[in-house]
Amino acid sequence: MPPAQPAAEPPTAAPPPPNFWGDMPEEEYYSSQGVRNTKSYFETPNGKLFTQSFLPLDTTQPIKATVYMSHGYGSDTGWLFQKICIHYATWGYAVFAADLLGHGRSDGIRCYLGEMDKVAASSLSFFKSVRFSDEYKHMPAFLFGESMGGLATMLMYFQSEPGTWTGLIFSAPLFVIPEPMKPSKVHLFMYGLLFGLADTWAAMLDNKMVGKAIRDPEKLKIIACNPRRYTGKPRVGTMREIARQCEYVQNNFHKVTVPFLTVHGTLDGVTCSSGSKMLYEKASSEDKSLKLYEGMYHSLIQGEPDESANLVLADMRAWIDERVERYGPKCNGNE
Repeated sequence: MPPAQPAAEPPTAAPPPPNFWGDMPEEEYYSSQGVRNTKSYFETPNGKLFTQSFLPLDTTQPIKATVYMSHGYGSDTGWLFQKICIHYATWGYAVFAADLLGHGRSDGIRCYLGEMDKVAASSLSFFKSVRFSDEYKHMPAFLFGESMGGLATMLMYFQSEPGTWTGLIFSAPLFVIPEPMKPSKVHLFMYGLLFGLADTWAAMLDNKMVGKAIRDPEKLKIIACNPRRYTGKPRVGTMREIARQCEYVQNNFHKVTVPFLTVHGTLDGVTCSSGSKMLYEKASSEDKSLKLYEGMYHSLIQGEPDESANLVLADMRAWIDERVERYGPKCNGNE
């Protein structure tokens, strides 16, 4: 009888690629997309932010305007979110993005948003340092926020002086929390009895938001590979603060006076499209636009099939190009 053979070693899973596009060198990848990318850190009173810029590779054409982008909960600017940044840059815009405090490569407890005013103020301090620089201060300037980044963007707008921003762009903004995603009032009350000691605890119910956000299964796999994506349970103070700030912005939508575009999928399971509708109805802006996409999920650009994502991108491009043409620098008092 032949000797028993040792059991075969199970195959080792290949490590995930260093970037969502694979292992191509970063500079080569960005050049292939028609953009120039820079990375840096920005000091704020509340912590250090990781920041990026995306500029058109073609320097023979003038920059149309600047766009300042904020990502959603648990995400960062260094994975699929930057696809949005890249698209805007190829349209002729100078794009600047920052990982929110507590996210990605920025300082802070992971996904702790106990003081969203400070989170918004930190990103705003970086954005304004660029927006009022000699190079860009005479250009139109737009704030862009996706998901929870939309909530942070609205807080940035409320914290800004009049005339700072030409317009606002929201992609599936978190202004109204869907019922299944709302934090338990009982749990928040019980944790509240601990006088703030539980605020940073990752102890709230996790409703697996990624599965409710991404419609394209192949893109879901790519998003799941993000090494900086937060996968823990929501923190007590984060959920309490998000609920509080959603109520705050709802009560102050009438203070929005600048042009804006808000887009939402009708099957969004993470943020309610009713929030975009409410903004559209209550805002005082004379120039306001609402786009609802039948059957689309939460992540309209990174998570939808290409055909659907391209539809959203085309609408965004048409909107911002028209506002730059319509208002130019006049909206910023630099006429």
